[in-house]
Amino acid sequence: MRISWRQALGRTTTSIVTRMRPALRIFAVLLLCEMCSHSVAGNPADVPTANGGMGSCTADFTVSDTASKPIYDAKVHLKIKFGFMSKKDTDLEVGTNSDGKARIEGLPEKLKKPPMEFTISSGSMIKSVTNDPATNCHPAFNVTLGN
Repeated sequence: MRISWRQALGRTTTSIVTRMRPALRIFAVLLLCEMCSHSVAGNPADVPTANGGMGSCTADFTVSDTASKPIYDAKVHLKIKFGFMSKKDTDLEVGTNSDGKARIEGLPEKLKKPPMEFTISSGSMIKSVTNDPATNCHPAFNVTLGN
């Protein structure tokens, strides 16, 4: 029978890292679960935002029904035409949160053909609002959808 040099010196053949490996794996899994639970939970009142990346103007929306209750996931849509002969366009769309709020950022300060027209819809209910960013760069709209 052959004796290894570790056995001859009276040392065990397993290192401390090898013995700690199961505990390290369990710790890593628990740490990962803790990190994921914070990112998934989120704050439901955070305002959803779409960014056009064309300027510093913003538009804030609060969407409610005729009973003044906020509407969840009402779609706020905007189509911006720009460039030579207005051949390029950008579509922005964002849904409202549980408080009926949404925000669009990065809107241009000037338009060739003002005003911008925002279309707010939920189910079969649709309403449009307009704004000229040259006169009001940070409008706040309270939109009521319903009959």
